[in-house]
Amino acid sequence: MSDEETHATAELLRELNTNTTSIVVEHDMAFIRAIARKVTVFHQGRILMEDGFDAVMRNQKVRDVYLGRKAGEKHV
Repeated sequence: MSDEETHATAELLRELNTNTTSIVVEHDMAFIRAIARKVTVFHQGRILMEDGFDAVMRNQKVRDVYLGRKAGEKHV
């Protein structure tokens, strides 16, 4: 989607979320930050973490999985 379409979609989802719950599968973190109260991260079919956006993004396991590294493996 274009930036304008992404912004319009985020606005629509924020309006809808006042009365409903929406499930969005997306990898655009700026978009997720704009719309999500709670973020659920799945890994290999299981919930890895569920929390607010900032807490999820600070979690090392989530970062390792999202960036494709194993927990504890150093990035060079």
